[in-house]
Amino acid sequence: MVYRFEESETITTSTDQLVNTFIDAMCRVYLWMAGGLFITAIVATFIAQTNNVVNLILANPIIFFGLFLGQIGLVIVISSRINRLAPMKALGLFFLYSALMGVTLSSVFLVYNLGTIGLAFGITTALFTAMSIVGLTTKKDIAKLGPILFISLFGLIIASLANLFLQSSGIEWLVSFAGVIIFMGLTLYHSKQIKSLTFQALSEDDPDAVSRVGIIGALSLYLAFINLFLFLLTILGKGKN
Repeated sequence: MVYRFEESETITTSTDQLVNTFIDAMCRVYLWMAGGLFITAIVATFIAQTNNVVNLILANPIIFFGLFLGQIGLVIVISSRINRLAPMKALGLFFLYSALMGVTLSSVFLVYNLGTIGLAFGITTALFTAMSIVGLTTKKDIAKLGPILFISLFGLIIASLANLFLQSSGIEWLVSFAGVIIFMGLTLYHSKQIKSLTFQALSEDDPDAVSRVGIIGALSLYLAFINLFLFLLTILGKGKN
């Protein structure tokens, strides 16, 4: 009797290669996101130690809003043109965005003490990691969660803008806790979405598509992490006198 293993061995090898390639692709997503966070932290720390620069940014509305609009512009460019941008150019724009975010977040060091910032960062990391793991491992279809989260995010933005005029501490607390819940949900949702889109791009054997999914995924996760951190910081923080 003759046994033929060639076909099954070939299938197993192909499956193993796909799994390994998928793992490498997902690792790049989180490494790029971590790289963006590292750049933000380095820039924010450096700017915070240069009082003249921080005071110039905070005292000059044109510069502050210019930075804010520049960040929004980069997000729009990366998101809307990701399929036309070369992957390395898109990655460069993401890191540029991370640096600009660092300039803006340098003011955090003037408002909160290092202990509070460290605590908020630690809790953010724990919650973000937990939600990412759930998103990457769940077999449930959570596609319907996306529209709910984005509508909730829109409501959160409206409430935040309204509170700029109302200056209500109650609304501020409500917005902060809602923000934590929403961005935890977005972390879970984006993790699942990135996993699905990466598998799809790999099945189509399109390396550029895999890279583009990774970059836009890294940006989405980065934004979820930063916003989760800021809302937790608001809850935990005690302003400097």
